[in-house]
This record gives sequence, C-alpha cells and structure tokens, in this order.
Amino acid sequence: MNLASQNTIYALATAPGVGAIAVIRLSGAEAISIVHSIFYSIKGKQNLLSKASHTLHFGTLRDENRIIDEVLISLFKGPTSYTGEDTIEISCHGSIYVQQQIMQLLAKKGAVLAKPGEFTLRAFLNGKMDLSQAEAVADLIASSSEAEHKLALQQMRGGFSEELKKLRDELIQFASLIELELDFSEEDVEFANRAQLETLVSKVNGIIRLLIESFSFGNVIKNGVSVAIVGEPNAGKSTLLNKLLNEERAIVSDIAGTTRDVIEDTMVIDGITFRFIDTAGIRKTTDTIESIGISKTFEKVKQAFLILFLIDAKDIDAEQTQKTYSELTEMAKENNGIILPIITKIDLAKPVAEINFKNAITISAKTNENIDELKKKIVAIVKNTHNTGSEMIVTNARHYEALNSTHVSLNNVEVGLKQNITGDFLAIDIRKALYHLGEITGSITNDTLLESIFTKFCIGK
Repeated sequence: MNLASQNTIYALATAPGVGAIAVIRLSGAEAISIVHSIFYSIKGKQNLLSKASHTLHFGTLRDENRIIDEVLISLFKGPTSYTGEDTIEISCHGSIYVQQQIMQLLAKKGAVLAKPGEFTLRAFLNGKMDLSQAEAVADLIASSSEAEHKLALQQMRGGFSEELKKLRDELIQFASLIELELDFSEEDVEFANRAQLETLVSKVNGIIRLLIESFSFGNVIKNGVSVAIVGEPNAGKSTLLNKLLNEERAIVSDIAGTTRDVIEDTMVIDGITFRFIDTAGIRKTTDTIESIGISKTFEKVKQAFLILFLIDAKDIDAEQTQKTYSELTEMAKENNGIILPIITKIDLAKPVAEINFKNAITISAKTNENIDELKKKIVAIVKNTHNTGSEMIVTNARHYEALNSTHVSLNNVEVGLKQNITGDFLAIDIRKALYHLGEITGSITNDTLLESIFTKFCIGK
C-alpha cells in the first residue's frame, strides 16, 4: 500500500452483487473533474466543479454518446468530507453489468481502484480521525450485537481517544519540565515538582490499569462469551441448547450418549453475543467415538468463560455429582472460568436435598420454567465479572498491548520517584509511556503498522 498515493481512487462502497442500488465512491484531487467529464444532468451538461459541497445531482453517466445509467451524484468537497479530499458517491442501479461499466469508465478517465481500507486510511492521514477511531470504523462494520455496536460507535466518535489525549497531555507537561531540567543540569535546578509528578503518575497509571482490566470484557463483547453446556448423558444439555436458540439445533434422544461431537451456535442476549457449546455427556465409556467426544467436552470446559453444569433432578447421584463438579472446577481454573450449576427437569422431579450448590438455578426446558431467569443470570454473571467501573472499554488487542507497555513504563516512573532517581532516568520512562500511548491514537506510527491495520478493511471503506 502506497501511503502517500496522490491518485484519485474509486471502489464499490456497497456489498458486491445484485441489489436495488449500488454506490461507487471516488476520492482525490480529480474526483469531481472525472465525474464531471461523464455526467449529464437532466438540464444538460453542467459544471460539477462549480457546485456547492454536500449537494445531490440527478442525471446520466455517459461514455461519449452511450448512456450507461441514470444516477444520483453526491458531491463532497474537501476538507469537509469523510477522507478530507474531494469525494463523489455515485448511486446507480444495482446491476452487476452497470457497476462494472461505470467502474471501467472511471478507470478509463484516470481513477485507480482503491485498496482495502484506503478511504479510511486517507481520512486518518488527512487528520479527519485518529488511528483508534479508524480501527473502530472496521469494528462498527463488523458489529453483530448491540454491545459491539455501542462500543465501536463510542470509540469511532472519539470517546476513547479523548480519554487518552487528556492523559498524554498531562504527562507531556511534566515531561517537558523534566527535559528542561536536563538543559540546566549544571545549575542543579528542579522545575518538575516530584510530589505533584508522583500524584499525576499514580492517577494516570490507575486509569491505564482500569482500561487494561476492561479488555477481558471488551474481548468478550467483540468475540462472544463462550458458554459450555456440560453434564452427564441425558441431563438435558441438547434440549437446553435448542430452547436457548429457539430451534432444533441438536438431536434430542432418551438414548444416552447421543451427542458425540461438539455442537456450537451463537445468539444475542441483552446486547451480548453468546457462543453456546453443547458437549458430549460426561461418563465412563468403552465406546471409542464417545470417548473422543468426552475429551472434547473437557477441552471446551478449559476454554469456556462460563460452564453450565446440568444436573438431572430425577436421576441425581449426590456423591458423583459433587465429584464431577469438583473436577470441572479444577479444569475451569485454567481460563478463570465460572461454573453455574443448573438442576434440570424439575417438571418431573424435585431436586434431592443433598444437592445444595451455591448460586444454583432450577429449570425445566420442557415447560420453559426459569429459562428467562437463566438468560438474565448468565448476562448478569458476564457484566458483574467484568465490571471495572470505567465507561471506556478496550476491545482491540493492539491497544491492550500498548496499554500494558504504558503501564510498565509508568510503574518504573513510580519506583524511580520513590528511589529519588535523577531526572534523566525519569525522562526515559516517561518518554516510553508517551510513545506507547501515541501508538494507540497514531500520534506515533509507521507505514508497516498502518498497512497491517488498513489491509484488513473491506474495499470501498
């Protein structure tokens, strides 16, 4: 990707394929003049270059005397456009042939096909948004739940960037004073008040720590909460999965060991995406295939955030149930998983008194008893577990790594202040913290990083 490209670029901005309409976008110094050369309004040839920004124009696109299509032209003049450059959006009919003819004509007139993410890259390079906002554009496009949409929109609108900018500006003020001290090192003067610096670094580091802690929740929202449904054969795992998904996703049978493999599907509850995983029943068996399925069950338990441990109310072996619960608890520790005991089939039997798990919930998938309460319970577990008290939530792994590096540097500053080390060593660690914060917003960046980020975008964005 040529980051400094001055070409006028074009691409299909709507999804490929046939539709009612399609939108083709151009951006660059020649965008308006290229479209002007092929556009005829209903009143005849008009000069698009003289038209005001943010205006619409109806007419036809022509290749010499051949009419290709009737179109609506949306005109945006830089710098008040998405990319900061002159931009045109052509709304045409959604025929694949029409789309191809228009794009071939644009290429013939000198426009170049855009690379993935090149429009948003230009917006970043032209100062229309910072790097974290640009990444949020891709997250917004990919969002599939209310929670994902809310976080991406908040970040795209600059909420996260503004928070980081405030922290960075405060550190820069002290960093500049310490740098000034180095210029007057022979006079042994102190411009930066160490007590104030210690208070500031402690405050900034506390906020950074909250942002780091929020990543576990952000990652859950972005990728979905993994929920393993486990238990002995015929405990009602497949029935519960089908009830949660409102479809016959898994085979339900009275024959023990029906589920031999992992069945996985997703659904959104209260704005959060959950990945429910139906697993093979846990029991001792000599069946080779079933044994493989049980091994996969244990793997999913180790990977899951939440484990729904199903216990059949009409067929409870209290001692064995407690033993299985203990084994699952040990496995769940590998990923800090949470186990929620669920006593099933309460329409057929009452739970025995010996089974008394903390936070257990009783349900009947057949009669729908407490199914809604179960959904509320698992949402509450996710929200309570990941509640950091901060409105800013980190969802991007690159940001998480940069924040961790910032945290390490600020820890070093705090230790250095307690040990009364000299300003030159303090300055090194403060510079490192500023550098890592700058990596997030793009204040400090390089071409390799930008290429890595923007090539993951779709073409046309």
